[in-house]
Amino acid sequence: MRLRSVLAPLAAPLAAALTVGLTAVTCVTAAGPAAAQNASSGNVPARNACSPAVSIERFSDALDKTTYEGTFVGNFSALAVDRDGAIAALSDRSALFTLDPKTLRPRSVVPLADESGAALDSEGLVVDRDGTRLVSSETEPSVRRHGRDGAVLDRLPVPDALRVAPAGRATANQTFEALTLLPGGRTLLAGMEGSLSGDTPGVVRLQTWQRDGHRDFRLAAQYGYRTDTGLGVVESAATPDGRLLVLERGFTSGVGNTVRLYLADLRHATDTARVNTLTGQDGVRLVSKTLLADLADCPSLGATAKQPQPNPLLDNIEGMTITGITGITGITGITGTTGGSRDALRVLLVSDDNQGATQTTRFYSLRVRL
Repeated sequence: MRLRSVLAPLAAPLAAALTVGLTAVTCVTAAGPAAAQNASSGNVPARNACSPAVSIERFSDALDKTTYEGTFVGNFSALAVDRDGAIAALSDRSALFTLDPKTLRPRSVVPLADESGAALDSEGLVVDRDGTRLVSSETEPSVRRHGRDGAVLDRLPVPDALRVAPAGRATANQTFEALTLLPGGRTLLAGMEGSLSGDTPGVVRLQTWQRDGHRDFRLAAQYGYRTDTGLGVVESAATPDGRLLVLERGFTSGVGNTVRLYLADLRHATDTARVNTLTGQDGVRLVSKTLLADLADCPSLGATAKQPQPNPLLDNIEGMTITGITGITGITGITGTTGGSRDALRVLLVSDDNQGATQTTRFYSLRVRL
């Protein structure tokens, strides 16, 4: 998004290639008795720990301020793993890149537009099981299905209340920022970045769609999710067990970005599709969430920042996808059998540089233990 503050089966070589493809940096060992205790108990990798659940393996600025076939490479708002293992990277300036899974260099780019040919403020991305692309925009908001060539194929229904005022109760640039497909491929979820008018500030709506064996999605349950003060939902990624990784982000001028990674669980949450306003005192059970890491606590790995940041590693992080599972004996596809409690998700993040001089297009490789 502008300056305001999927799962697909994949083979073992993809996750390994992503590890190789990101720029290598000097490893930093987590210091102190707590890190040593966590490492000895098997709760967290001792190297590059951000928290007991998350470690950062490396980062890359290699694509920052570059172009490909005349198109600026950046403004990335979402990532997804394509069916062939490539990385689909969505620019919020109406472009969809395909990145090499080993080097993360662009292989191709296609333009995106709405039905009338107008540019999209594209924010969320899912590669569907047939290879088509589901893209959310925070303008109307909308979720459109695009072919691999970028052509619009169809459009999903959206509840009236989630539309931007005066058509609905949403605020411009605060709508469908996050998009993910739950395991099994039948449930699609879009996360609103900000609250609806009338809802308690900080409580946002998560809208789902379902299908029964066909390509067409129909409106389904909706849930309430409470963000941390001053933060908004910018991305989500479904885990193999049906929970969600949720990325919350905010920006404070002169201070920098706050980026936190949560594990969320939709089970036991109230369906709020028919709840007009979420006040926090209406008996509605919100989606439960558990903090996995505040990325300001990660080792900087020698990163530099172009503007003040609480950690120079941080930037305007917006995109996230799960690329595989790593275990004590190696790496498997995310749909494969895993080897027990020491398995962890490989997670790829990217920042949106807004094509500006004070921000960086940066990829981050994380290891996340649930």
